[in-house]
Amino acid sequence: MDLFDVLSMLGGLALFLYGMHSLGDGLEKLSGGKLETILEKLTSKPIFAVLLGAGVTAAIQSSSATTVMVVGFVNSGIMKLHQAVYIIMGANIGTTVTSWILSLTGVEGDNFIMQLLKPESFSPVFAFIGIIFLMFTKSEKKKVVGSILIGFAILMTGMGAMSAAVKPLAEVPEFTNILTVFKNPILGMIAGAILTAVIQSSSASVGILQALCATGVLSFSAALPIIMGQNIGTCVTAIISSIGTGKNARRTALVHLYFNIIGTVLFMILFYLLNAFIHFNFMDSQASEVSIAVVHSVFNILTVLVLFPFAGLLEKLACLTVKDNPENSVKKTQMEKDFRALDTRFLDVPGLAIAHSKSVAENMSELSKECLFKAMSLLTGYDEDLALEVSDLEDKVDKYEDELGTYLVKLSSKNLNENDSRMLSELLHCIGDFERISDHAINIQEAAKEMHDKELKFSEKAKTELSVFGQAVQDIVNLSFKVFKDNDDILATAVEPLEEAIDTLNYEIKNRHVRRLREGKCTIELGFVLSDVLVNYERISDHCSNIAVSLIQIHEDNYETHGYLDALKHKDEKNFKEKYNECLEHYILP
Repeated sequence: MDLFDVLSMLGGLALFLYGMHSLGDGLEKLSGGKLETILEKLTSKPIFAVLLGAGVTAAIQSSSATTVMVVGFVNSGIMKLHQAVYIIMGANIGTTVTSWILSLTGVEGDNFIMQLLKPESFSPVFAFIGIIFLMFTKSEKKKVVGSILIGFAILMTGMGAMSAAVKPLAEVPEFTNILTVFKNPILGMIAGAILTAVIQSSSASVGILQALCATGVLSFSAALPIIMGQNIGTCVTAIISSIGTGKNARRTALVHLYFNIIGTVLFMILFYLLNAFIHFNFMDSQASEVSIAVVHSVFNILTVLVLFPFAGLLEKLACLTVKDNPENSVKKTQMEKDFRALDTRFLDVPGLAIAHSKSVAENMSELSKECLFKAMSLLTGYDEDLALEVSDLEDKVDKYEDELGTYLVKLSSKNLNENDSRMLSELLHCIGDFERISDHAINIQEAAKEMHDKELKFSEKAKTELSVFGQAVQDIVNLSFKVFKDNDDILATAVEPLEEAIDTLNYEIKNRHVRRLREGKCTIELGFVLSDVLVNYERISDHCSNIAVSLIQIHEDNYETHGYLDALKHKDEKNFKEKYNECLEHYILP
């Protein structure tokens, strides 16, 4: 084996690892976070959780990615530790699918079907179709499919290049001696664990082992302990991911480690004890790509079958390793749970990160609405405790905006699909409006406090007018927040006519107030308070309009707000005026 063979092998390895990475990224993007969302919600039954973990891992081609996500779910409180145990078991089964796909490089035969199954036959076809999808289609989904096909073609091409490059190693005595050393179960297991820990992918390390089958000198006795070690080495990714997390998240990573260590130790003790008495003949025979896939699958399936009844013990073992302390038993607030859901581990699965961000933003909107409605109630009956609640709610809304804004900015740097990109823009627009609405609530609270401290009271006429205006404001808040929650761009068109009606109410109430001032029925000091309240009410309706308009614009890829509003009012002027008049009729001032 000369220098050029080494370069070919390194090039093949690079293509193989890049292809695997590209394939996994494409599959994750195609799922749009849906698989992961299903994973976090549908894990109530143990057997179903195992199947789900296997299915998701097979789909995204990475048990490490699945386990890291599960660590994130547990850390954010979305998933319980005992649920995570079964998902991890399933992930170990799902990861064996990759080895079966890679075993196609060992397909031999001259008939048409066997020739068609060879990677050198179908990989160019996949690559050609993939490049057509990438270059000549506008559909984002087709482009993602194209990247998946090209990633798969690169993966198989790299696998073939590695296999071809290592063939000359069969004639190198030093290489044969190294493989002989790996026949020692302990050394082989350590080698497999180190290789997998370095590249952080058991699928990739199994693929490299399958490529070594091309040398013709890799025996079962050398391959078996390496495969066992690979299952331990893959735990490194989850362990690293759990650093700095909560106790249950660290326990989840340890469950993964304990599961693989216990399974490996049990399997090796049992197998080598039996081999000592029975002497399996196949141990000295040459290992093939298919046989490695078989061993990989059999080991992981048997481990799950053996340890499935003892999932509770694995959980207890992890809990004994990472013990509870008094502060761990303190119940988490909803805000703490929401902020934990914004886990940086999910940034690599943008669809899932967007889904979590939307859920947190919805909770933020509810806090903002509660803050406003409580502040409005202070105008009719001031209460110091309620005023403090308003301040506390506004403070929480500010914290939500800081956390969500920071998280969304990080997410914006990721490779987002079209739908995720739109949702990201919508969230960035809306959380600012939610925060501003809570600021106006504080202004209303201060106005109510000023009236209370100075013992000012609105006239019955002013109270009635403010009641009608306040109801209109509450209705537009409820409507626009529902538009945001349901992502309903059709319902959003009903917001602007109501906002126009609120502007008209504001103008009319101000005129009435001026008349009362002239007639001496209202004081200047009380007039200033009323004016402050009216301004805040009107601006709140403006923010509600922003929420609805931003959703419509983002859906239509039109970001010129004034132009859009002008078009909305004049494009279908008759329909807009009808809705506007309906709103005015609903909120009639006495």
